[in-house]
Amino acid sequence: MDKPNKKFIELTAEEKAERVEQWRKGQYNAINWNNIEDDIDKQTWEKLTSQFWLDTRIPVSNDLDDWRMLSEEERHVVDLAFGGLTLLDTLQSQDALNILRRDHRTPQEIAVYNNIEFMETVHAKSYSTIFITLNSTARIDEIFNWTDTYEHLQYKANRINDIYQHGSALQAKAANVMLETFLFYSGFFAPLWYLGNNKLENVAEIIKLIIRDESVHGTYIGYKFQKGYLELKDSERDRMKDWVFNTIYELYENEEKYARYIYGSVGWTDEVLTYSRYNANKALQNLGFDPIFPDTAEDVNPIVMNGMSTGTSNHDFFSQVGNGYLLGNVSAMTDDDYSKWAMSNRKEQRMAYRKRKAEERAKKNHKD
Repeated sequence: MDKPNKKFIELTAEEKAERVEQWRKGQYNAINWNNIEDDIDKQTWEKLTSQFWLDTRIPVSNDLDDWRMLSEEERHVVDLAFGGLTLLDTLQSQDALNILRRDHRTPQEIAVYNNIEFMETVHAKSYSTIFITLNSTARIDEIFNWTDTYEHLQYKANRINDIYQHGSALQAKAANVMLETFLFYSGFFAPLWYLGNNKLENVAEIIKLIIRDESVHGTYIGYKFQKGYLELKDSERDRMKDWVFNTIYELYENEEKYARYIYGSVGWTDEVLTYSRYNANKALQNLGFDPIFPDTAEDVNPIVMNGMSTGTSNHDFFSQVGNGYLLGNVSAMTDDDYSKWAMSNRKEQRMAYRKRKAEERAKKNHKD
């Protein structure tokens, strides 16, 4: 008898015939983008693909002078904020979308989740691009050791993942929106504040690109939550609503401790928590509920609110890539050329690369 865990090449002729017969009885349906059941799926797909970006196209090394001008305390704040964001985006890219895909309504919804999963991976990688540009290897190791052990950061990740793994399909969607629209934002505060003060502009450009993605992710998954929520019985709706509000309060209590640890040394804790409460309200609105905190956009630091704007930055392709950039038409590069430029923005490496290429050309000209 055919053993389902065996690879096809390992089967006997009889077992192969049996498995082929099983395949014939089954049916695998092709996705048809010309037959759309929910137009929001198509609109979201088009929105996400139209704003595709990669961290390697943003010259973070241009911020090195700003970085060196920050105090050691300020650099520590930014490092921890980005370390926390890296951990949460890792959770999103490795676990969240696998769970959400199980409860899909349309094949196009799966395609959207696939796109979201990939971009969450891009987000997680982007922080490593920032780290390797601004910090030493030893310092990067310290940051990642902290992310793996700090109590209140690990609580955020494990609390959300516990809902992913053991909650209902609707609870998983709600938890995803809480992370996308609420818990990320305490980490976003620092780079947006520096952007408003004309510092770390390229680092902040990456954060604005991430925020632009997350705003779509939170809205879309919140919409899918609402569709399922409206199908519940009245008593089930009440229980779900109570669970959402209790979870938001629970996560905010932890966020108070987290923000105090990250930002207490520079005196930003109260402003960060105002910003967090504002975004918790936005998460609830994405889920179709009324806000529970009194904070509005007017209460948030206006410098940070201005930085949240995801409008296009007008940069040319080679000097700096903004969050509304168009890909430039450039001459073809070899694989070696591309890897050298795309994988690192460090000036020293670029200069060494140019020097080596010049030496190679000189040798070639000498031989000719």
